[in-house]
Amino acid sequence: MLSAELPVLGFAAYSGTGKTSLLKKLLPLLRERGLRVGMVKHTHHDFDIDQPGKDSYELRKAGAAQMLVASGRRWALMVETQGAGDPVLQDMIEQLDHTKLDLILVEGFKHVAFPKIELHRRLLGKPLIYPDDPTIVAFACDGDPPNDLPLPLLNLNDAQQIVGFITDWLVQYQAARLHSSS
Repeated sequence: MLSAELPVLGFAAYSGTGKTSLLKKLLPLLRERGLRVGMVKHTHHDFDIDQPGKDSYELRKAGAAQMLVASGRRWALMVETQGAGDPVLQDMIEQLDHTKLDLILVEGFKHVAFPKIELHRRLLGKPLIYPDDPTIVAFACDGDPPNDLPLPLLNLNDAQQIVGFITDWLVQYQAARLHSSS
């Protein structure tokens, strides 16, 4: 299980389910509720956040193991990992500034043990994750749920309902943490 000072909640689903689309709806709603949310997104693709021709790209490609780009509005740190395999979620979470966050949401990393909401679109024909993953805390789907679902059921197309679940989950998380420290 992950070790983090902040609550960490993931969104587990197969590609094409709409994880990013849903998160784009959830993040402004969570912010409206006063929550400062950090995000960790897993990707299976080789990606660049800077572009060829930009100074940061050229310096990184020239051999900088770490490249920090900063302006008055934002900064980004790019770290070359030399193809060290999949990132470790614990390591990625530790890179975030926890003093400026209330919650960390994670897209992907479905095989890591930490609390997750499973997203399911029946039309994709993918197997369910929850029966084999005891860390799934809720199930969000766009149609009829599986029979005898032992989890809270959410409407995948109702961002307000999912935000309500997340805020309730946060209250329970904080209460459990307070209880365990006393």
